Amino acid sequence: MKYQVHTFGCKVNTYDAGLIQKNLNASGFMPVVSGQKDARIHVLNTCAVTAEATKEAVRYIRRLKVKDPFCTIVVTGCAAQVDTGSFSSLPGADLIVANSHKSSLPDLLNKHFRGELTEKVFKSNIFKKEDLEAGGGIEKQHTRTFLKIQDGCNSFCTYCIIPYARGKSRSIPVADLVNRINDLYAEGSREVVLTGVHIGDYEDQIGDRKYVMEDLLENLLAKTKMPRFRLSSLEPVEVSERLLDLYQDSRLCPHFHMSIQSANTDVLFHMKRKYTQEDVQKSLRAIADRVPGSFVGMDVITGFPTETEEQFQDTYNCLKDLPWTKLHVFPYSERQGTRAAAMDVSVYPHVRAERAARLRELSIARYTEQAQNQIGSTKRVLVLKNAAKGGQGLSHDYWPVDIAGAESFLDHWAGQEVDVKVTGYDHSNKQHMEGHLIGEVLS
Repeated sequence: MKYQVHTFGCKVNTYDAGLIQKNLNASGFMPVVSGQKDARIHVLNTCAVTAEATKEAVRYIRRLKVKDPFCTIVVTGCAAQVDTGSFSSLPGADLIVANSHKSSLPDLLNKHFRGELTEKVFKSNIFKKEDLEAGGGIEKQHTRTFLKIQDGCNSFCTYCIIPYARGKSRSIPVADLVNRINDLYAEGSREVVLTGVHIGDYEDQIGDRKYVMEDLLENLLAKTKMPRFRLSSLEPVEVSERLLDLYQDSRLCPHFHMSIQSANTDVLFHMKRKYTQEDVQKSLRAIADRVPGSFVGMDVITGFPTETEEQFQDTYNCLKDLPWTKLHVFPYSERQGTRAAAMDVSVYPHVRAERAARLRELSIARYTEQAQNQIGSTKRVLVLKNAAKGGQGLSHDYWPVDIAGAESFLDHWAGQEVDVKVTGYDHSNKQHMEGHLIGEVLS
């Protein structure tokens, strides 16, 4: 039977989607070819970072059933783990396979079709889960691969449900990741994004020695031929001198995604983040100093329950004076099951939205200024099989680039790096708020 995986949420879910596809294919299921609409099985790899993410999945299930009442819908991922009840009573959800049972999904589907299942929910204690289900991350139609190096989280930030969805922090061994990246290179991947729920917690024990994220990177750079590596989210205290030293290797792309959430020390304390405003300042200035020209994106939450107007303004003023490229701004959203949702203080939703709008305006102004500064420069651009963010290519330093005349060479050059001269900046596409660079290939 033909199936389609619908992925919601983060890069870790993108990795997991590749693994779901791999396991289903090995069990005889057929993936739907891009553009076809004849899938009879729909696997929803859900997100649970906000309550709205779960509601989105419920709405999506209803739409699928309206289009094809006789299709089979499998709900897996984080929402299946923490919001099981939202799907177990939903007539359109045929199987609920929580993260704790994700590796069993093909077997459960086969048993479902043979009429051997007496229940539709499969879930157990996620904190007892030890395996990380290695081997995912690649979809044949993509040039870039998200590779999970770590899963789970031990931090239990007061606004976050993810530890309850993914379990305790655990890591894939260094040797396994080296082998996997060599396999990905042989399969055609030319960029790997190292991802996880909290990659700063990466840890592998080899003999008497504990290996951390920097040790992993050293091994990947020394023992693989992959031309481009990126890291997903880092916290300010994880930007070490040793890590910045590794960025002297050009294969480690000058691109940082910083998970800061706030730049006010008191708000960070109530979020249960383990750093201060000073740490935020120190990390961003160190990146600018040691890896100049880096693309730096940051996650920020506005309207956390304890955030006063003065504390928000402190965050705004602090960020305004620091070096970065783009903000990913999220108005705080209550998440049932977290400590923050039970706090006896709150910020009105319209105030959260107003604060988010102010930070987004700051972000767009900063992004536009830095984008215009790129005009006239030459960038090493990876030509993508699937255009993303408004461009057919992604530069080494993470700028999306619309390459002039790409239609004539896209099939031939997809998956290759080319030198592109930046000739302009286009922000007319409302779908991509910040816009993209325009460039032409240098002969």
